[in-house]
Amino acid sequence: MMYYCISHVIHCGVKNMGFEFDNERPIYSQIVEQFEIKIASGQLVSGEKVDSVRELASQMKVNPNTMQKAMQELENEKLLYTERTNGRFVTKDKNLIKKYREKYAREKTMKYLEYMRQLGFEDSETRDYLEKIGGEQ
Repeated sequence: MMYYCISHVIHCGVKNMGFEFDNERPIYSQIVEQFEIKIASGQLVSGEKVDSVRELASQMKVNPNTMQKAMQELENEKLLYTERTNGRFVTKDKNLIKKYREKYAREKTMKYLEYMRQLGFEDSETRDYLEKIGGEQ
């Protein structure tokens, strides 16, 4: 599920409920990133209720304070909102979700392009390569 460099996962990752935490970054920020990706990809649906902080902390085997900090950050980003007595929900703002989807697509694409350049590919060769393998699925 995580989109980290394999070397990070092998050398310093800790696996919790499908999440692989990188010991070199704060856990709460990694949780925020995972929620951003799940919301951007539609794995967490717009308007969907999110489990409680305690439930999420238990599932991910993290301190509830860490989970609360992550949830607060996601609320600050407007990706989650709270209804006073009903709990937390995924934003209904489709444009905001699209913005995060494009953000992650750009980040991953830039990393891929950099990797291909390191292999000696020109950008035009990379485009040709993507077109070639795009039909092979």
